[in-house]
Amino acid sequence: MGRMAAERAEGVVRAVVVSDGRLLLVPGKGGWGLPSGTPQPAETPQATAARVVYELTGYLVDGTEALDPGNADGGTAILCRLLTDSPSDGGRLAPDRLRWASAEETADTPLPAPVRHYLEGHIPPV
Repeated sequence: MGRMAAERAEGVVRAVVVSDGRLLLVPGKGGWGLPSGTPQPAETPQATAARVVYELTGYLVDGTEALDPGNADGGTAILCRLLTDSPSDGGRLAPDRLRWASAEETADTPLPAPVRHYLEGHIPPV
């Protein structure tokens, strides 16, 4: 059989970047959402999340753990640690197009249930 499928990311990978009690959101179809993208061949979900965040925002992050390893749409949400205080010039989105949202500000943002559950425990209400 070769390598196990678990090593490879399937479907969409969403990056969950929390810093100072705020969640990084990017503009998407129909409003704000998590930085997300599809994996390259043989890329782990953690590597995909880190690459997507950097490509979109210029922030260096470290994909640390999966919050929901696979859900209905085949996607994965990866918790990421922010490694830099400010974005590099490499991101596709200008810093003023990014949003660091408090828990209350994410109320109208469609987030996967495991992400919402994580935020409730890790982002203090304002």
